[in-house]
Amino acid sequence: CRAQKDNVLQAKGEETAAAGGTVTLGCQYNTSSLSNHYLYWYKQDGNNSPKFILSRFKVGEGKNEAGDRFSSTLDSSIRSVPLKIQKLQLSDSAVYYCALQP
Repeated sequence: CRAQKDNVLQAKGEETAAAGGTVTLGCQYNTSSLSNHYLYWYKQDGNNSPKFILSRFKVGEGKNEAGDRFSSTLDSSIRSVPLKIQKLQLSDSAVYYCALQP
């Protein structure tokens, strides 16, 4: 029996920011893993399927397929992996999902 459920929480609903600005999307997570933590961010435009943006791990390097404007730092001590988007463009308007690999 696991003492703790594996889950993520994106507490804030909608973020509004001006073009050219910066926004940070929060993601808190819980995991029963005692070793590595594997977190992923996805972007969903309209009716399209979610598209992988980047991954961050407690141990080891993640990937970034979205370019320099997108960044994230995993802080395992507070179980947080916020997504920072800089130099905002209209095309950044989308739904962003944080995901945990159990």
